Amino acid sequence: HTEFARSNTTAMTSLLQSVPPGPSFGLPRNKFKPKPSTPAHNSTILSTRTTMLHVSAKTDTKRQEDDYHATLKALNSRGRTPRKSLGQHYMLNSSINEQLAAAADVRDGDVVLEIGPGTGSLTNVLVNAGATVLAIEKDPHMAALVRERFANVDQVKVLQEDFTKCHIQSHLFSLLGTKKSLDAKSRYAKVVSNIPFNISTDVIKELLPMGDIFSEVVLLLQEEAALRLVELSLRTSEYRPINIFIKFYSDPEYKFKVPRTHFFPQPNVDAAVVTFRLKQVVNYPQVSSTKSFFSMVNSAFNGKRKMLRKSLQHICSSLEIEEALENAGLPPTSRPEELRLDDFVRLHNLIVKE
Repeated sequence: HTEFARSNTTAMTSLLQSVPPGPSFGLPRNKFKPKPSTPAHNSTILSTRTTMLHVSAKTDTKRQEDDYHATLKALNSRGRTPRKSLGQHYMLNSSINEQLAAAADVRDGDVVLEIGPGTGSLTNVLVNAGATVLAIEKDPHMAALVRERFANVDQVKVLQEDFTKCHIQSHLFSLLGTKKSLDAKSRYAKVVSNIPFNISTDVIKELLPMGDIFSEVVLLLQEEAALRLVELSLRTSEYRPINIFIKFYSDPEYKFKVPRTHFFPQPNVDAAVVTFRLKQVVNYPQVSSTKSFFSMVNSAFNGKRKMLRKSLQHICSSLEIEEALENAGLPPTSRPEELRLDDFVRLHNLIVKE
């Protein structure tokens, strides 16, 4: 038995050394399970090699995490360097990706949209959590890399498209429709993404009104933008229509800061994770028309330092605006940066006639 085991081990080592090296990524746990072992005297060298590869993949799932070296190896395999025009900064710390998934409470059976998967490091964490992932990547080279990495994983679908220009509803509805569970949570997908900083506002404007599709949106944003979008106070120079937009469609929360040293290449700013719990249509503020509401809000901020009785004169007279402000419990000299979401809703319903 000892001599047989030694010769069998030598054969396996020879075969494994002939296998070309692959990317040093952890593979999803639930897709690569070792086959039941069989007695050694009935095993062929081929089945032994296959079993060893499966065991190795399963063992490496926890041990091998995406890091600096794995990211560079993935990029070099395609002859790629991060493209500044696409805002590409790759996450080097797998634990941050795990915290992103945890912030969205990603569980087995969830459908998750990931925007800009890059080398697939966050995708890997989501799949390991049991999610089905729809990954949208604009860069054709990175889309091909992610497809190749998860070629044997049924839980990942990659679309090579520009998210800001594509229509994702049909793809998501088809994925959600394959879920057998009929509980309320399973009807909605989630978004978990480390998005390019330069498209964060566009992504937020696209996603937040989709409460009929998504329950949670978790994004890794530039920290300054995260604070400006989520925790901004009234009467500040950065208060904008986007703040009203976010509160109209969601309940946002700043989660935690991510230092710039966790990215490659290292950006000039730190990042932060923000969650947006999307509202259902029935829970939106009651306005006669969302289109006319946001048109009024944008008009109000076009003359930011102007009093509302001046900047909204195209809707009705200054006197009518002053009366509406007083009826809404606001001073007749109010300026846009002094109004909260509820204040704008009351004002809209008093001055806009549909």
